[in-house]
Amino acid sequence: MQDALESGPVPDGLTVTYPRDGAVFPPGIAPPTVRWRDDRPEVDRWLVLVETAEGEARSFASRDPLLRLPEEDWRAIQRSSVAAPARLRVVGARDREPGTLLSGGTTSVATSPDELTAPIFYRDVPLPFIDAVKEPWTIRWRFGPVTAPERPPVVLEGLPVCGNCHSFSRDGRTLGMDIDFGNDKGSYALVDVEPEIVLDRERIMTWSDHRGPEDTPTFGLLSRVSPDGRYVVSTVEDRSVFVVTPGLDFSQLFFPVQGILAVYDRQTGSIRALPGADDPAFVQSDPAWSPDGRTILFARAPAHRLEGLRNPQLALLHPDEAREFTEEGRPFRYELYRIPFEGGRGGTPVPLAGASGDGRSSYFGRYSPDGRWIVFCKADSYMLLQPDAELHIVPAEGGEARRLEANIDGMNSWHSWSPDGRWLVFSAKEGSPWTRLMLTHIDEEGRSSPAVELEGWVPPGRAANIPEFVAAGPGAIRRIRQGFVDGMSHARTGQANLVAGDPDGAIAAFRRALAEEPDDPRLRITLGALLVGRGELEEGELHLREALRLDPNSAEARVNLGAPLLARGELAEAERLLREAVELAPDDPLAWRNLGLLLARSGRGEEAERCRRRWRELEPAPP
Repeated sequence: MQDALESGPVPDGLTVTYPRDGAVFPPGIAPPTVRWRDDRPEVDRWLVLVETAEGEARSFASRDPLLRLPEEDWRAIQRSSVAAPARLRVVGARDREPGTLLSGGTTSVATSPDELTAPIFYRDVPLPFIDAVKEPWTIRWRFGPVTAPERPPVVLEGLPVCGNCHSFSRDGRTLGMDIDFGNDKGSYALVDVEPEIVLDRERIMTWSDHRGPEDTPTFGLLSRVSPDGRYVVSTVEDRSVFVVTPGLDFSQLFFPVQGILAVYDRQTGSIRALPGADDPAFVQSDPAWSPDGRTILFARAPAHRLEGLRNPQLALLHPDEAREFTEEGRPFRYELYRIPFEGGRGGTPVPLAGASGDGRSSYFGRYSPDGRWIVFCKADSYMLLQPDAELHIVPAEGGEARRLEANIDGMNSWHSWSPDGRWLVFSAKEGSPWTRLMLTHIDEEGRSSPAVELEGWVPPGRAANIPEFVAAGPGAIRRIRQGFVDGMSHARTGQANLVAGDPDGAIAAFRRALAEEPDDPRLRITLGALLVGRGELEEGELHLREALRLDPNSAEARVNLGAPLLARGELAEAERLLREAVELAPDDPLAWRNLGLLLARSGRGEEAERCRRRWRELEPAPP
């Protein structure tokens, strides 16, 4: 085959799918796996030939349509492809006619002179999304450089609550991360970066300390630490369309529809709304700092109120609560705005030309470290995990936006600049539901090279997301462990399982919660009610009676105790408990309902009807 290659023209019919033509690799990265698609079914053997500008050639044989370049050869190719790209050719033949070339294709690769030493902090998650909701301890955080010979090590795992959006200060010395602590979705951890990090209660603040009108709940998503590490900006008074969706590729829909920006000052401990980004007529979210900390970039859209929520305190919604988006496809589009920070005094928001006014959704804007550029996502609608999302670049002061050459055919999202501004890492999906991490080189003119995949950075059957370059050494973080988990932490997981329709998972979570806090009557009541609902009346009753002992004035425990008593025919005790419940909680519709059912069963129809009417007054029947 080698002789045939040297003696004549090479036919076509073969496409090298990776590396992409013109790809630029950082020095020291692991060898890539060359992949190709051959349209000639009779081909059963291939030759991969790499030729440098100096005329040096290396060849490798393969029986499969892929080949990982050997380490030693790849290092030599990298050294010689800094000055000029190397050409990579793949040709196909078959055993019967080894001297006849049947197919061929080419690509080119280059190595940048720009070193890439900054490590990346990212999440390694299971799919579909609902699995991570029900079992958050399966999420892992990894940390390591692109030049590491193996997959970056896990530095945080086993967290029994949801932890998601994270960010670092510009010097890499401060880490902020959304953490569900106790019964507070707005909790946020702020820690100094060191080899051994402990997420304990002393290092957790809460965005819920910001009190909006009518005590609007705050979840505090998409927070960002300022470049100097003193401030954090976040969305508060927020509500999002946040639902589980079917399928594996895009198994959640998330985008904020209400919210303002607020700033937490670590020196004073205060949380204040940012003037100019605090208009309740708009949702103002997804903030990002300019490198000098003087400007905040954010996504803005007219606010939308979700009506008829079953539990406004829960972030995750039932799909029916967002049917207008999940089924009817109502669009929701953002524009990027800039606002001066001025030490928290804010100013007048100004739309970013090139990322506004075009009838599409622009979001996830991130400044380059030198402040010259902004890279952002653009999709037809919504935010996060959009199949048509692509990365665009625009001058920081606004102007004509250009689509990055690094975009692949699939979702392109969650991007971060390297500290020197020469590289961009981003998450992408291409031909697979498993989100992977990609690299691209950015030149002085803001042009990007075709994407390079960080191969093997997640195990099979897992996805990677939220990558962030950190201005630190590879060993800056070796381990992060939690020191804050309590019963309510597990209870939040239990509630998430209930929303997901998994009562067994909820029961397991509430059992773990009780192991942490056996004297919490609320946990006893919830677990007892779940067990009773599953028909495990004896154990359920034990938990409910213990809850009543811990809280003698609990109407809820009395209401739930009625079910096992009725099942055993102990109507007198059940009636006593339910009458006590309506006295303790006269506005509890379930107490009146259950009392009415018991009275009807006892043949006292007139009194039962009065209870039924009271129940309907408190909980009107759906239309």
